[in-house]
Amino acid sequence: MISWNAILAIAYKEFVHVWRDRRVMLLIVVLPPFFTFLFGHAFENSSIRDVPAMYFDSDRSKQSEEFLGLLKAKDIFDWQPWHGDPAGKIDLFPAGVEAAIVIPIGWGQGLRDSDPKPIRAVLDGSDTNTAPSVQGVLQETLGDYQSKQRDELIENLPDEVIDLGKQLPTEIRHEFSSMMAPWDVKIETLYNPKLSFIDYVMPGIVGLILQLITVTLIASTITREREVGTLSQLMVTPLRQSEIVIGKVLPYLVISMFLIGSTILVGNLHFGVKFQQPLLLSVTCFLFLLFSLGLGLLISAFSRTQTQAIQISIFFLLPVMLLSGAFAPLGQLPRPVRICSELFPLTHFCRAFRNVNLHHSHLSSIAGDLAFLAVGAIVTCAGASYLLRIIDE
Repeated sequence: MISWNAILAIAYKEFVHVWRDRRVMLLIVVLPPFFTFLFGHAFENSSIRDVPAMYFDSDRSKQSEEFLGLLKAKDIFDWQPWHGDPAGKIDLFPAGVEAAIVIPIGWGQGLRDSDPKPIRAVLDGSDTNTAPSVQGVLQETLGDYQSKQRDELIENLPDEVIDLGKQLPTEIRHEFSSMMAPWDVKIETLYNPKLSFIDYVMPGIVGLILQLITVTLIASTITREREVGTLSQLMVTPLRQSEIVIGKVLPYLVISMFLIGSTILVGNLHFGVKFQQPLLLSVTCFLFLLFSLGLGLLISAFSRTQTQAIQISIFFLLPVMLLSGAFAPLGQLPRPVRICSELFPLTHFCRAFRNVNLHHSHLSSIAGDLAFLAVGAIVTCAGASYLLRIIDE
């Protein structure tokens, strides 16, 4: 039978050790809220703004001025005039811009003569997010200007043309009206109607901060005791390996619950993220913490020194940050990478958290992710207990 008195004694010892280490206490109290503020503001808005860009109006017509006026009204660009050679090579990097457009000579006249000339646009493709967004805005603005010109043309038609149009068959007039009127799409956005990016990435922020701190903290516990010799003393006591493991995990589980409470509080009060179904979210967070602590304990039991434990933790956390779907949908990754990402606890935590918080899902839809986290917690803690027995014999 497991002795809870022995477990609580080990847990109390760990609590005292953490409390006396002021540097660790500083990291626990300061880093989670600080990282939540930092990451939250970094991902609060996914829209691109103030892209440095330059323009050259070779045409200097009324049409080109109107089009540039529409472009300058959009806050996505930070425009500056360009005084180079519009016919030569455009080099964006020395100019310190990410986009440039050149309106050719005769562009306005070409619109009037039904022979439109293309606007030259040069984009910086090194940023794969900015370039497509800038291209989309340019196309959208050109479409808006074209619609404006069409409406003005219709309004200024002579009365004779309008009278002639009334003589056309009803079907043709209706078809003509349909072709001239802008076609629209009625969009209904579910689950995140404001398209707030912070609501999507908040599970990733919470999970990444927790895993980063909990794994690295607990990964140094057993290795620290192994280095100072107290682990050997623990192993010769009547304590079981399972009691040692549970006693090591328990205080850090309490600390982790405090960490997750502080990060969620910052997300709610500062960023306005609403958290739904607190019971399901609590179960998800609890299983994820157990799995993360088990991983840290497994790394700690496997490593001989604290340096080894920290290095292994970093090598584990590096792919987790990029491949767990914390900040980008997993569907964007290649299929083999997605299969590998299913091995990470953060992947299942983010998916379950989003399903509950954004999709308002019930237990049945996240049962698979919760089962994975629960099994992972058991396997890692049991593995740590086994490694303690065979390595320190």
